[in-house]
Amino acid sequence: MSLEQLLTSIPPGTADESLARQVNVDRLPAHVAVIMDGNGRWAEQRQLPRVEGHRAGIDAVRDTVETAARLGIRVLTLYAFSIENWKRPASEVSTLMVLLKRYLRSELKTLLSNNIRFRVIGRTEDLAPDIQDELRLAMDRTASNTGMLFNIALNYGGRAEIVDAARRAIASGVRPEDLDEERFAGFLYTAGQPDPDLLIRTSGEMRVSNYLLWQIAYAEIYVTETLWPDFRRRHLLEAVLAYQKRERRYGGITAPAVIGSR
Repeated sequence: MSLEQLLTSIPPGTADESLARQVNVDRLPAHVAVIMDGNGRWAEQRQLPRVEGHRAGIDAVRDTVETAARLGIRVLTLYAFSIENWKRPASEVSTLMVLLKRYLRSELKTLLSNNIRFRVIGRTEDLAPDIQDELRLAMDRTASNTGMLFNIALNYGGRAEIVDAARRAIASGVRPEDLDEERFAGFLYTAGQPDPDLLIRTSGEMRVSNYLLWQIAYAEIYVTETLWPDFRRRHLLEAVLAYQKRERRYGGITAPAVIGSR
């Protein structure tokens, strides 16, 4: 994918086109991670049941995935369902799972036509068998695609991922003295993927919510007041442009007077 391919999907003369043309394709974040927040608030503002916010959020997922792929982002990870989300009312959890199945079935052709590879990160073994089947089908069907890698974090928790990685390391027989950060990263759900360069959170909340705790160590964080169901192409482009204006320091020295600042 390239900027030109993205521009073919944008009406000329629009604000979206103007934003897209400002993007430096040579400085794109390799991996963008998103905390999709605000579905419930969106529904409440419209005096609708919370589940209607989740339904509306599917359009934001579709727009974000297609835009990221066309722009040339290598990896996109969306936080769909956390381990803590099981505490929500059973009816809401059930609706979320139904919506997930519906999304996978309706969007599989789009993933294939856009050369997008689909993966799931999280404790998928705890999901219902029918959900596991749908996820496996989507992963199998897109496994040979060579474009953007699209991760959905499902039944996911950052602390749980680190615990699972530690267990895998122990099970593999790695000696403690041989375990360093690089080797440990190979036991994470995202093994072999670049760490997120850009973390986007919608709805204005200032927290990382147990998301990719190991991987976001040096990610640039971008928070928008936009609620997830309203998040569209222009919001992703604005986030990428904000990222490109920042100086990434990785804890290094940029001037004698600011040792260790970020």
